[in-house]
Amino acid sequence: MTTRVPTPLPTRDLHPASEADAPWWRDAVIYQIYPRSWADAAGDGVGDLAGITSRLTYLRDLGVDAVWLSPFYRSPQNDAGYDVSDHRDVDPAFGTLADADALIARAHELDLRVIVDLVPNHTSWEHEWFREALAAEPGGPERDRYMFRDGRGEDGELPPTDWLSNFGGGAWTRITEPDGSPGQWYLHLFDPSQPDLNWQNPEVRAHFEGILRFWLDRGVDGFRVDVAHGLVKKEGLPDYDRHPGGLLEVTHEAPYWDQDGVHEIYRGWRELLDSYGTPERIMCAEAWVAPADRLARYVRPDEYHQAFNFDFLETPWLAEPLRAVIAQSLAENDAVGAPATWVLSNHDVLRHASRFGLPQGAARPNGIGAGDPQPDAELGLRRARAATTLMLALPGSAYVYQGEELGLPEHTSLPDAVRQDPTWLRTGGLERGRDGCRVPMPWTKGARALGFNTTGAAWLPQPQSYADLAVDVQTGVEGSTLELYRSLLALRRLRGLGRGALAEVESLGEDVLGYVVTAPDGERTLVLVNLSDTPVELPEDATVLVASDDLDGRKVPTDTAVWATLG
Repeated sequence: MTTRVPTPLPTRDLHPASEADAPWWRDAVIYQIYPRSWADAAGDGVGDLAGITSRLTYLRDLGVDAVWLSPFYRSPQNDAGYDVSDHRDVDPAFGTLADADALIARAHELDLRVIVDLVPNHTSWEHEWFREALAAEPGGPERDRYMFRDGRGEDGELPPTDWLSNFGGGAWTRITEPDGSPGQWYLHLFDPSQPDLNWQNPEVRAHFEGILRFWLDRGVDGFRVDVAHGLVKKEGLPDYDRHPGGLLEVTHEAPYWDQDGVHEIYRGWRELLDSYGTPERIMCAEAWVAPADRLARYVRPDEYHQAFNFDFLETPWLAEPLRAVIAQSLAENDAVGAPATWVLSNHDVLRHASRFGLPQGAARPNGIGAGDPQPDAELGLRRARAATTLMLALPGSAYVYQGEELGLPEHTSLPDAVRQDPTWLRTGGLERGRDGCRVPMPWTKGARALGFNTTGAAWLPQPQSYADLAVDVQTGVEGSTLELYRSLLALRRLRGLGRGALAEVESLGEDVLGYVVTAPDGERTLVLVNLSDTPVELPEDATVLVASDDLDGRKVPTDTAVWATLG
């Protein structure tokens, strides 16, 4: 049995085309680099800024528009750099400010924009401010920069609220006062080494405006903002008798997530960024927020430019949920005049080449270990290639996580002894955590550390499977995942897919997705994704441009996606 695509195509409009001269960020493809795992010039086992600079031509040749760098700031590295002790300096593990300047300059020479991470919800406990707070008296201005509170109970021995940390355990830690007595408690929605800032304090707001200017003046093109939905806590800090469920507890009913007060902060930041003129400097929100209309509030015209579409990332490889999330995402973003921002993988979730190899519809695990149920690697990669082919056809912007263009799977047999994620440590091993998606890149098969450096040192070991997925193995090889990405990115730009109008093809059956993208110049591209268990035959007037896997003549097999011209 074969499904045939009807001609002429019955469609319904989902999204209008962007203006042909729309700003760069509305359809940009941005590549995330996890600095400690990209390239290690120093040879100490930890990637660095000089290593990134040495490999930027790879990204130009891949065809992306910009690079986003996860934190490289000065930090004790208790949470892989998301515990920042100084936002205006580079951690020695990654290099120097001069290295950062050289990276930005080289990227711009290659027509790549540079987005850097900003971590405003908390600092490191080694930050100068927090040390001052520990040395100060209760109620002093030093403590008001953070969320210090007296404990409950007869002697203050109980935490101020019942809130739990996203990394396991309680969200409050009690300090010892300068005189040696048991003292106040401070809030940390993450690790105890990451005390939350008090965003009601004007000094905190001025401090981060200064950080924004510091990096804008050095030439960066924008910021990805960590935990953008968490800066403001509900007045009075009421109890919340539910586990936060990590960042995925997205309801604004939680007194620490998605409070309305965050939007005032971001309107001020947008005004600051706009003052730098053209080309526009941008902000992208890491905001785990639902439903979609709540997320759309972050990308209103005077706030963020982009916000990651985590609903799309979390959608299983099932046609109806995918169809629904695409339609809803576009509708809610169109309502505020913003592009959708698509993403399938990042440094906090299972790589989608492994995620799609697990039973679909079940809860996504937070990491996989050797003793856990293992993904079907072949099935997962096939679906991942199809999912990316779908994602890069959709109008709006998109983010690509380092190594996904190689089809890298999660490291699912990582020895527990080498795990470093605070989630693993604070849950007593109940959750494996995120180390498996953060393993160093494979550049050269047969080389030490697969070309990550020349010494063979690596902060996390690479799985054996990475050797056959290395860059040199896939470069120029027809059908490789790397060449698929290169083709998709080149065609996306050539055919104006990111700025196109989108219409859904109807009458294909519940397990087949079909879309027509009409570029601003009128050129039409058919996007077909077959999630059914029977082949789908392309219409006679369709000419295949690219397919995620081999076709059977004009038939699209299961778990395969195709772009084709029409007419």
